[in-house]
Amino acid sequence: MARHDSKTGTVAEFFKTIFYAGLIAVGIHTFLYEPFFIPSGSMVPTLLVGDYLFVNKFAYGYSHYSFPFAPDIFSGRIMGKLPPRGAVVVFRPPGLPNEDFIKRVIGLPGDTVQVTGGQLYINGQLVPRTFVGNYTDTSSGGPVEAKDYIETLPNGKSHAILKETDGGFANNTPLYTVPAGDLFMMGDNRDDSEDSRFMDGPVGYVPLENVIGPADMIFFSIDLQHPFFEFWYWPAEIRWDRMFHKIS
Repeated sequence: MARHDSKTGTVAEFFKTIFYAGLIAVGIHTFLYEPFFIPSGSMVPTLLVGDYLFVNKFAYGYSHYSFPFAPDIFSGRIMGKLPPRGAVVVFRPPGLPNEDFIKRVIGLPGDTVQVTGGQLYINGQLVPRTFVGNYTDTSSGGPVEAKDYIETLPNGKSHAILKETDGGFANNTPLYTVPAGDLFMMGDNRDDSEDSRFMDGPVGYVPLENVIGPADMIFFSIDLQHPFFEFWYWPAEIRWDRMFHKIS
């Protein structure tokens, strides 16, 4: 009888351990850090297709989008904080609230934002950029030749952007005024990003409530040319220089 009780206790302890491990995992995922995969080239050259990164869930407070399955249990943000201009942020676009997008914060509430002749203007002031060199973008398949610039935002935040052209709607937009409680988002790959410049698209102005958090660090990156299960190709495909790379 004692032997039977011992086995029962062992099984109970096993399931208790699994339960607590699950709670810890859900807690970390909900309140601390969430992994995120980059599936498209809209943030090249800052982020590449195949980057895996951690999103900081507590930096700007919590909304119902912070929780698994985004249950509509409250509105607004708890311990909310405004993201700084230039932050790379994961959010739920208003037009696709069940999907995660990642872009850079360009406009804060009350700002005016416009792109004219490929040049970005914030609150009527030209955002300066410095040419770095030519860049071959392969994020969408075939190689696309672009120009790499360093752009410096009004708060002094500098980051890389890609430009293929200065023509077309994305480079000659209306004047946008960011509503209170919203953000204006843009991808660093300026001519290959569906963002706040396209008000009839899924992004538009992004409510602060829809923000998940800033992208903190790349913990893994792979230029996957073969099926994922063919792991013997990984050593040649892993981007070792991007491992544990801080995102800025």
